[in-house]
Amino acid sequence: MTPGGGSGPMKDCEYSQISTHSSSSPMESPHKKKKSAPKRKWEVFPGRNKFFCNGRIMMARQTGVFYLTLVLILVTSGLFFAFDCPYLSEKITPAIPAIGGILFFFVMGTLLRTSFSDPGVLPRATPDEAADLERQIDIANGSSSGGYRPPPRTKEVIINGQTVKLKYCFTCKIFRPPRASHCSLCDNCVERFDHHCPWVGNCVGKRNYRFFYMFILSLSFLTVFIFAFVITHVILRSQQTGFLNALKDSPASVLEAVVCFFSVWSIVGLSGFHTYLISSNQTTNEDIKGSWSNKRGKENYNPYSYGNIFTNCCAALCGPLSPSLIDRRGFIQPDTPQLAGPSNGITMYGATQSQSNMCDQDQCIQSTKFVLQAAATPLLQSEPSITSEELPLPGKTTISGPCATLTLGQPTPPSSMPNLTSDTGLTDMIPLKEEHEGHQFLTPEEAPSPPGMLPSGSPITHSHTMHVLSLASQDSLHEDSVRGLVKLSSV
Repeated sequence: MTPGGGSGPMKDCEYSQISTHSSSSPMESPHKKKKSAPKRKWEVFPGRNKFFCNGRIMMARQTGVFYLTLVLILVTSGLFFAFDCPYLSEKITPAIPAIGGILFFFVMGTLLRTSFSDPGVLPRATPDEAADLERQIDIANGSSSGGYRPPPRTKEVIINGQTVKLKYCFTCKIFRPPRASHCSLCDNCVERFDHHCPWVGNCVGKRNYRFFYMFILSLSFLTVFIFAFVITHVILRSQQTGFLNALKDSPASVLEAVVCFFSVWSIVGLSGFHTYLISSNQTTNEDIKGSWSNKRGKENYNPYSYGNIFTNCCAALCGPLSPSLIDRRGFIQPDTPQLAGPSNGITMYGATQSQSNMCDQDQCIQSTKFVLQAAATPLLQSEPSITSEELPLPGKTTISGPCATLTLGQPTPPSSMPNLTSDTGLTDMIPLKEEHEGHQFLTPEEAPSPPGMLPSGSPITHSHTMHVLSLASQDSLHEDSVRGLVKLSSV
């Protein structure tokens, strides 16, 4: 519709053209919040673990014994390199401190690798996954006629001809895979769970078992190495100055010998035990429970054994290292987007705190749509002309035409919606409170006249039609009306 032209048909305005994005919008100001930095998964990890270096290091909470292990290794090795190696390298060979240094660094590397890594923690089920699993259990077991009976929490799978039961974990809400178990100290299900070792401050499972075995094996060699050469040092000194004088000259050697003597038996024995487990492809947990027999002909033979010691050792020590399943350094994915984009172009913010808030917000949106349609219908007629008989009085809004029943939540397009009668006003649709009387809406008389239009005081006859609103003034009226209506509906 041109400002100075005739009464040509005006294009129907779609609701997507109505925009309320401005600095004075009442719906945007309460939601302008600073974006918080996204959290990583280790920060909300449900298990009883400690994380360091932004989630790169993962340990159990009980780490006191681990620090004792570090102190024993560092102190004993430090005393050996400081007091025994100089004498031994001079009297015997310089290769002794070199070999001791290699063993020491290998022990420390495997210890830290075992203690700081993910042992193979299985991720817990989400609430939706847990609910779906419960439904599957109920469907699989059916309803019993003799009253309610809790469904069984086990499944059976066949592995190499052997029936293996999968147990349900009530903490993680999953069926544990074969050889997995729940650690009560770390509160995690660990894949191929071996045991929880307080000396390394972590669980021993699928992802760190090979490092644990190499740690105890190399520690056995280092302990035997230090103990043997400390005794050699004392014997060489006693040949020169006597046994008592030798002990007085090197008190550090005495301390080293005592520590190594009482620890070598347990360390070597533990290394031998795990060598047996690796050769038979068993875990400590399975061996203690007596789950399998090493003899293939028996009924409870081990289905995980390859039947060859060399193959079992290669599978445990040289096989591929599986990736971590918990992705502890990954970012937490955001929930359902807070912003909802209705088709009418008005920005509505969805409430995600509870279902009731969402219902209230939906009702507010639908009510606002309904009122906006009712308010915009007179302005979107094909020939928007106002005659002298239809001029509204100041402060009073009358809408002519028959009124049709509209269904909330399913608004019809403005071009096909009937007009509302003068008996039904906007105040009948939305109950306005007294505190909202300060909100004023532009009337056709208060709207600015576009160029080429008659002033408001000019006479108007039935033969001449005055075009009151242009496209720009209609948009201004729409925006002001929308802001007022949205603010009232939001209250």
